[in-house]
Amino acid sequence: MNKSYFRIASLYLLLGVILGLCMAATQDFMLRPVHAHINLLGWVSLALFGLFYTVYPNAANTKVARVQFWCYNLALPVQMAALALFLNGNAAVTPILGLSSVVVTLGVVCFVINVWRYAAVAARV
Repeated sequence: MNKSYFRIASLYLLLGVILGLCMAATQDFMLRPVHAHINLLGWVSLALFGLFYTVYPNAANTKVARVQFWCYNLALPVQMAALALFLNGNAAVTPILGLSSVVVTLGVVCFVINVWRYAAVAARV
């Protein structure tokens, strides 16, 4: 699972750099929040998830980790697309943006559960 996190994170890094380059080239920074979210929630967070699961491989083999992976990775692209549409004036995507944000948050909650379960155990050993 950790390899999948790193691979997907690298795609978000590429996407974030391309979006930043396009914004700079056109001097249109309306999608700046999407750029920031792609870099933080995509590149940085996914890479850190992968690092955590590399350091704590037992945590990666849990149902909570699988729920986290799928919730986060299915909802994040939807959230980014909906945010881009919303910023471009399409208010009709607000429910999709809200729901995808909740599912991404659920993935983060699963990650926090695993950190508390497995990092705390390793610290006591």
